[in-house]
Amino acid sequence: MTGSTEIVRYLGKVAAAAPFALVALLGLTSLLGRPLSEKATAIACRAVIVVGLVCAAAVLVFMLASGDRHVVVELGDWVALPSYHFAVKLVYDRLSVPFVLLTFLLCGTIATFSSRYLHREGGYNRFFVLFALFLAGMVLAALAGTVEALFAGWELVGLSSALLVAYFQERPAPPRNGMRVWAVYRVSDAALLLAAVTLHHLAGSGDFDRLLGTEPWPHGQTTVTGSQAFVVGLLLLVAAAGKSALVPFSGWLPRAMEGPTPSSAVFYGALSVHLGAYLLLRAGPILEASPLLAWIVVVLGLVTSLYAYLAGSVQADIKTALSFASLAQVGLIVAEIGLGWNYVALVHLLGHGCLRTMQFLRAPTLLHDYHTLENAFGEHLPRGTGPGRLLPGTARAWVYRFALERGYLDAILGALVVGPFARTFRFLDGLERRWTDFLTGKTSRESDAVASASGQIEELS
Repeated sequence: MTGSTEIVRYLGKVAAAAPFALVALLGLTSLLGRPLSEKATAIACRAVIVVGLVCAAAVLVFMLASGDRHVVVELGDWVALPSYHFAVKLVYDRLSVPFVLLTFLLCGTIATFSSRYLHREGGYNRFFVLFALFLAGMVLAALAGTVEALFAGWELVGLSSALLVAYFQERPAPPRNGMRVWAVYRVSDAALLLAAVTLHHLAGSGDFDRLLGTEPWPHGQTTVTGSQAFVVGLLLLVAAAGKSALVPFSGWLPRAMEGPTPSSAVFYGALSVHLGAYLLLRAGPILEASPLLAWIVVVLGLVTSLYAYLAGSVQADIKTALSFASLAQVGLIVAEIGLGWNYVALVHLLGHGCLRTMQFLRAPTLLHDYHTLENAFGEHLPRGTGPGRLLPGTARAWVYRFALERGYLDAILGALVVGPFARTFRFLDGLERRWTDFLTGKTSRESDAVASASGQIEELS
């Protein structure tokens, strides 16, 4: 074992541990009722992100210098049974290193911007605690060498995303939209969990080395058959579609814009919205084993891109328009993955994340910039003509209606996903309430008062 490999592994552990150290610092001080000041919080975020970024960049330099294309950091076997094996591994390769560098770079930009943008905001500390959870989840998901570690990071990203959509909790719309996002994420998480269970059943463990081959990305060869790859790949595709708002799960995307501008930028413009595409890149050998699945991925990506173009062309607010513009590019990235253009998709993902972050952070001042330009020109700037301009009148009207209603996907999600989700949990809450009432001897009138308060969740459907 070479000395450079040992250095890479040590630096890799530090890069992965840094975000969790930030979560512990901000979380424990908040739980103890002594949150850090705004200045101390900003300094802690910058310091941790700089440490993680420098270590990840050093890993890249050492790997390029030594020629290593695949370095595994073992964090121990947690469970080792004849029929089940669970280990925690981190993988540094040509896919994970660029993505984790992008994560640290953009999160550092967002942290610096947020320390000023949210100055004296009542939920300043809460924002950065959730931001630290998001950073930890993204780093863990990017570096995961097992499907269990990937799922843990996936969950942290989803939880922090939904809670930051509901950041302005004094208003009724953000919590409601945050619950909508969370409900869709539950479907995505369930699909990823089923895929993990299936992979364990097929390979006996969740290690990517056993599932996707030992060759460095993107040259791995999966150990499963074509039919098995199709089933597992479909589950992974559903998980990616839910996380990245691909059709038919695109309806929640405009609702996610209720969060603060910094969280919208890093989640739905740069990182979180690309996590589904990253999952498909990591599972590339599975897609290659099933040509039918690969073509399904291509079609889904192109349909999502077309839908996002139509819906984004008629949006009235800049954040929603940018979110659909971001989704259009994510759809193209997914189509590139289905075609097997892995390096093209990776470069596209990295460049698009940087561009959208800049655009989202500039969104609050965009109208001011437009007014300045119009004053300089002495006339209004030209506006786009919108979708369907080459179609005849009736078809054009239908396309505009389809775009204005955002493809009716939000209503479909409400009826088929969020509504049943909310009703199921309301029913379970009622069962639990009646059981606790029976055990505590609470009167039915008191129980009805609690029920009427909790029944407001029905509005989600």
